[in-house]
Amino acid sequence: MSLAIVHSRGLVGVHAPAVTVEVHIGNGLPAFYIVGRPETEVRESRERVRAALLHAGFDFPNRRLTVNLAPADLPKGSGRFDLPIAAGILAASGQVPAAALDELELIGELSLDGTLRPVRGALALALAVSASPRPRSLLLPRTSSAEAALAADLRLLAADTLADVAAHLLGASPLERIDTAPPATAVPQGGDFADVKGHASAKRALEVAAAGAHNLLMIGPPGAGKSLLAQRLPSILPPLAPQQAQEAAALSGLDGGFTLADWGRRPFRAPHHGASAAAIIGGGSQPKPGEASLAHHGILFLDELPEFGRSVLEALREPLETGRISIARAARHVDFPARFQLVAAMNPCPCGHFGSDRCRCTPEQVRRYQGRLSGPLLDRIDLLIGVQPVDEQVLMSPAAAEPSTAIAARVARAQQCQHERQDMLNAHLDPRGIERHCRLEAAAAALLADVARTQRWSSRALHRVQKLARTIADLAGAAAIAPPHVAEAVSYRRALDASMVP
Repeated sequence: MSLAIVHSRGLVGVHAPAVTVEVHIGNGLPAFYIVGRPETEVRESRERVRAALLHAGFDFPNRRLTVNLAPADLPKGSGRFDLPIAAGILAASGQVPAAALDELELIGELSLDGTLRPVRGALALALAVSASPRPRSLLLPRTSSAEAALAADLRLLAADTLADVAAHLLGASPLERIDTAPPATAVPQGGDFADVKGHASAKRALEVAAAGAHNLLMIGPPGAGKSLLAQRLPSILPPLAPQQAQEAAALSGLDGGFTLADWGRRPFRAPHHGASAAAIIGGGSQPKPGEASLAHHGILFLDELPEFGRSVLEALREPLETGRISIARAARHVDFPARFQLVAAMNPCPCGHFGSDRCRCTPEQVRRYQGRLSGPLLDRIDLLIGVQPVDEQVLMSPAAAEPSTAIAARVARAQQCQHERQDMLNAHLDPRGIERHCRLEAAAAALLADVARTQRWSSRALHRVQKLARTIADLAGAAAIAPPHVAEAVSYRRALDASMVP
């Protein structure tokens, strides 16, 4: 048979559209053409496929070879099409039966000796295959099978070499099916609040932030414990739900950084303040997720917040509001999920000792430093707290602080209440959801209206305080939002005045 059709998958963001690999062997001068918008990695597969076939002991047709990757308007990148192209050549030249390819989707990069190399985004590819209306078995490199096996309801096959794939297609040595199921439990995350002495008010703020997925900014001098507090926030968050774990793992797999030990754990991303906008938001000629998307369903911790580039900070405004990032290129448009919780830390001034006799910064230097954070960005932060150094006697005391397990239990109860009431966390409520689920008692409403008018808050800031008060009420087990809940929420919003220049 001179024509063979092989089923495979492309990768556009977290989506894996179906790609049909058509291989035709015709008469004419020997040539090897690949059409269908192949990018550099795909065009180079001609040499990898040729060498792999010959090294595995197969014949390479010395004729006119045409490989079409359909649909033609979808850009094709990566070496994942090596295996389907090689299998198509074998079927078109009659070395393996073409009918054996009908029930398979093939993905894999080939080395020159025919060994299959791991592919990027194995879980995203596997999830697309399992959700396909035309179910087929997915055959991919064994080195990528552990990640792909996290997709449920999938017929998964794995091979080590091109020869193993050919033996399976010939029926001489069928590949064993791999069981697919996510792990039952997640590995506990490190760090414990028992290690953090003092900081009672900061711990309370972190508990509130965790309970409602609210964004948080800590302001204080160097060495006060801001990073220590932030690093222990994941220890009081509930494990990811199975669907959330799959989404987070699929995004991590696109970056090539997923490991089974991370399954079910809240992502905690802490990029350096020198990171570019593309590194934080995502980008590239073949758009890849940035730190904001890799923190999906987890925490994005930005230490030394004013030191990040202005373009980086302003680019975060959209995902903080919508939970998604759109990357537009001339050739494609890619959407990445980015529903992360922003936790940030900063010094009150360039030297970090504002308000003490150690500070040597001029008022202009302090204003310029704090002015790096725009009003619209601060508007999207729910809790603004000051973190001051802990007294030496408290630090040296042998008494242990409250452990993360106790705080996590309260956070879990509050989140369960929110899911039962509105099927989402408070921070994600839209204006209609706020009106329905965040109603205030008359005295609480009067207090909030008076503060908002005095402080000249925007409607966004007012709504965020209202959602924050709802979370505080949930932690207290209260059905209605009372004045004490609003007062605490307002104190977190106004805490910036105590830590920075008015």
